[in-house]
Amino acid sequence: MDDLRTKYIEAIAAATDEAALEELRLQAVGKKGEVSLKMRELGKMTPEERQVAGPALNALKNEINSALAAKKAALADAALDARLATEWLDVTLPARNRRVGSIHPISQVTEEVTAIFADMGFAVAEGPQIETDWYNFDALNIPGHHPARAEMDTFYTHRAEGDERPPHVLRTHTSPVQIRTMEKTGAPIRIICPGRVYRADYDQTHTPMFHQVEGLALGKDISMANLKWVLEEFFTAFFGTEVKTRFRASHFPFTEPSAEVDIQCSWENGTVKVGEGDDWLEVLGSGMVHPKVLEAGGIDPQKYQGFAFGIGIDRLAMLKYGIPDLRAFFDSDLRWLRHYGFASLDQPTLHGGLNR
Repeated sequence: MDDLRTKYIEAIAAATDEAALEELRLQAVGKKGEVSLKMRELGKMTPEERQVAGPALNALKNEINSALAAKKAALADAALDARLATEWLDVTLPARNRRVGSIHPISQVTEEVTAIFADMGFAVAEGPQIETDWYNFDALNIPGHHPARAEMDTFYTHRAEGDERPPHVLRTHTSPVQIRTMEKTGAPIRIICPGRVYRADYDQTHTPMFHQVEGLALGKDISMANLKWVLEEFFTAFFGTEVKTRFRASHFPFTEPSAEVDIQCSWENGTVKVGEGDDWLEVLGSGMVHPKVLEAGGIDPQKYQGFAFGIGIDRLAMLKYGIPDLRAFFDSDLRWLRHYGFASLDQPTLHGGLNR
């Protein structure tokens, strides 16, 4: 065994690559290696001889395996050193420029609107995009014969033949969130409801899916004067200049009295400028919440009253950032996104200024 130890320890030390090392492993401790064959002979020995030879053979096997592992690690280190010497890389060179994404105008304007109304004490409420026709129409005092309930205007979910359950719709406004919030929290309330809505319409200023934010404020002494102040404060903060408003009498099933709101603007070479000039632009619908809507939400109309309004987030983005076509918002055109998008570290904010 001393001869075997000397033979293989010296051979392992002299090995120059892993292939030679593997060959030595097979010769020494492989199934048919010399040390393995010696261990098979233990069965032919007397118990006294086995007590001496067994531990010695195990020690020899362990020593050879340890030498093999150490030599293999040394060869790997040497190979790595050689590779590093030939594959030199200057890590001080500047990295390649990588394009970064931008924040979509709809996301940006949603954040701006939320920040402005939050500063006025409005919380954000959300609800499902697939609604029952009760929340979407009936609870909002929209009768069954109203044109908005026709399939040419509203997306209805499919019902199997014989299924008599009330229909579900893709919500046509975020007003159902107002009903759900009234049911959940009661009055007083001061919320905005931003989110996606769906209507069967498609042209330069309409798409089948768009974004809307609605506001609701309920209390015991809220009036149209509060509504006018809130909207003028919002427009002034959003557009960064004092904006005058004009209320025109209108009709909505869910408000009484109802008013459409125009903002002061001017037109120059086909471009609208908000907050100046002698023209007016209609931007939203509003009014005092109808008593039947309050009752549907579980609010006593004899004790509480309030105002509601709704405006398109996409339209606000078009007005503020000069975007001419609503359809381009959803085309996923990278050129458009890079032009109108916002860098994540260069966003208009309430505290840093909402105009860029």
